[in-house]
Amino acid sequence: MSKATSHSLHFPGFRRIWKPAAITGAGGTAVAIWFEEILMFSQEILALIFLPIMAGVIYLLDISIFKSRLPCREDMEQTTHKGAKDSP
Repeated sequence: MSKATSHSLHFPGFRRIWKPAAITGAGGTAVAIWFEEILMFSQEILALIFLPIMAGVIYLLDISIFKSRLPCREDMEQTTHKGAKDSP
């Protein structure tokens, strides 16, 4: 009886390389996804840290803008207003 041989191609270099290539590819993908998750987590933490800081800056800016617009004591002491008739 003769042995039936299959005509599949056998590459000795491919046999040697496919396992390290598969491990490196899977490991590289896992590291990339892990790194991306850490970056997204740190971005959320930084947003939570900077939110009160930015609110404080906006609050201080609001105070500085509207404090300059408040009437002074001298403005409150004047009894005559524009358009009002002076009383005798």
